[in-house]
Amino acid sequence: MDRKLTPQQSEELLSILRTRFEQNRSRHADVDWHKVQAKLEGNPEKLWALNEMDITDGEPDVIAYDQRTDVYTFVDCSPESPKGRRSLCYDHAALEARKEHKPNDSAVNMAMQMGIEILNEEQYRQLQQLGEFDLKTSSWIQTPVHIRQLDGALFCDRRYQTVFVYHNGAQSYYASRGFRGLLKL
Repeated sequence: MDRKLTPQQSEELLSILRTRFEQNRSRHADVDWHKVQAKLEGNPEKLWALNEMDITDGEPDVIAYDQRTDVYTFVDCSPESPKGRRSLCYDHAALEARKEHKPNDSAVNMAMQMGIEILNEEQYRQLQQLGEFDLKTSSWIQTPVHIRQLDGALFCDRRYQTVFVYHNGAQSYYASRGFRGLLKL
């Protein structure tokens, strides 16, 4: 699979990302868009992954910059769990274990195909410091091995002005549960 956008697709995506970046300065007050764009233009696979995040309604935006390593962090900042990434069980093993009514994919597999990571609990909580997300939906998060070995998986949402972490069977899937991704550049 070619993980590269056409010049027109790249230009369109960069325009979308720049507009979102400028409209949400509180997420990245000290970050210079021109430096972000230069890095994106030099990393076509990362730009492709951001496009995958965007076309699945994730609304990716810069939420952090590490000056020491010169790394920008993009995260899905859509108000609710991305529409194009819902109704997924947790991982491939859970998908294979379902006997009937299988979802189309799993969150872990889809993230891997997109070239992004699923947020862990700490990253999810950091995102929630920038706004209120998942007020009506929930998002799978990275699950510790010991929980996954017992057929469980974790997800988060925000209710009552509080971020909650829950558990569910990894095979479960719901129309209101998706996942949020992270991309480091």
